[in-house]
Amino acid sequence: QPQRCKLSEIERRFQKLYRAYLLKESLAAGLDYRQPKRAEAALREWLAWASRSRLKPFVKTARTIRKHLGGVLAYIKGRMTNGLVEGINTRLRMVARRAYGFGTTSALIAMLFLCCGGIQLAPKLP
Repeated sequence: QPQRCKLSEIERRFQKLYRAYLLKESLAAGLDYRQPKRAEAALREWLAWASRSRLKPFVKTARTIRKHLGGVLAYIKGRMTNGLVEGINTRLRMVARRAYGFGTTSALIAMLFLCCGGIQLAPKLP
C-alpha cells in the first residue's frame, strides 16, 4: 500500500519518471515471456512505444534492441546466454597470467588441466 501511494505520487508529479518506470517494467515483462510469438509481439509493441516516448535513453535502447532483435528472440526461445563460456574464459585467462613465467606451452596446458580439469589431488596441496 505505501508503495502504491508513492507510485501514484510519482505519476502525478514526475510524468517522465513514471513513463520511464512503465517502459522499464513493460520491457522486463516482454522479456519474461516463454512463448516466442507472444514475446515478439510484446517487444515490437514496446519498441514502438519506446521510440515515440521522447525519452532519449529509451529511444536509444529501442534502436539497439531493434538492431539485435533476432538475437533477443533467440534468447527468449532457448534461454541460453554465453555467461558460462565467458566465466570459463575468464578463469583460463587468470591461470594463463599466473603461468606467465613458464617457458613452454605444455607447462601452461598442464597448469590449465590442474586448475580447471577437476583433478582431485590426495593429499591436498597446502
